[in-house]
Amino acid sequence: MPFVNVGAVRLHYEESGSGEAVVLVAGTGAAGRTWRLHQVPALVAAGYRAITVDNRGVAPSDPAKPGLTVADLVADTAGLIERLAGGACRLVGSSMGAQVVQELLLARPDLATQAVLMAGRGRPDAFSRALAAAERSLYDERVRLPSAYDAAVRALQNLSPRTLQDEQAVQDWLDIFEMSAPDVTDTGVRPQLDVDVDTDRLGAYRRISTPTLVIAFADDLVAPPARGRELAAAIPGARYTEIRDAGHYGYLEQPEAVNAAMLEFFVDGAESNQ
Repeated sequence: MPFVNVGAVRLHYEESGSGEAVVLVAGTGAAGRTWRLHQVPALVAAGYRAITVDNRGVAPSDPAKPGLTVADLVADTAGLIERLAGGACRLVGSSMGAQVVQELLLARPDLATQAVLMAGRGRPDAFSRALAAAERSLYDERVRLPSAYDAAVRALQNLSPRTLQDEQAVQDWLDIFEMSAPDVTDTGVRPQLDVDVDTDRLGAYRRISTPTLVIAFADDLVAPPARGRELAAAIPGARYTEIRDAGHYGYLEQPEAVNAAMLEFFVDGAESNQ
């Protein structure tokens, strides 16, 4: 089981393939292995070296501590890139992972050649503030939802209507959700819940110079396409792609469309640099 030490933090990672490195950063509470279902095989088949990481707070990486910030996760990711990729590489992030990548593009542009931001946003809105506060209060008030109820809520929140109407598909998702409830503890996912887009960063993102692709999911309730379009408009020269029949977990619901957009962007960027 491979680990890398970044400062005082030990991070678990996995890598597959060879060639130019692509580092994939997962969202709140998600393990790096979620990328290994669809994105890692596609990247390896295309000749890339895919590196996934468990952010601190997601075992077996080190626990997170209260007061975790996006700057902490940016430093973790930057250190991992330096240790494993040896320099600038391609970056992919989803949800909180997109936020980490966005901020890394400002803090350490020397470590990124291209970036793909999925289910991201550059500012909060009324619903995102309410959702973030509600998730934090569930833990802080020591509320523990029955696993079946929690699975149903997660399905409604993260999947598209198309998936929800497919009886076999939705049952498979419910089974997965019920068996994989996140470790929302003081040193688990709870600190990650504070890593939220709580200020308008669109103005800051106008300073990003890394070629960027923003992918939004048409049925995403957590990071709606409108927020993705804003994000792409703020980043100079950014591309924008919207994937149909996909909710917040669109990279798992519609992996072929997501992978095609990602790989096309990577190839176009490589050709433009020749």
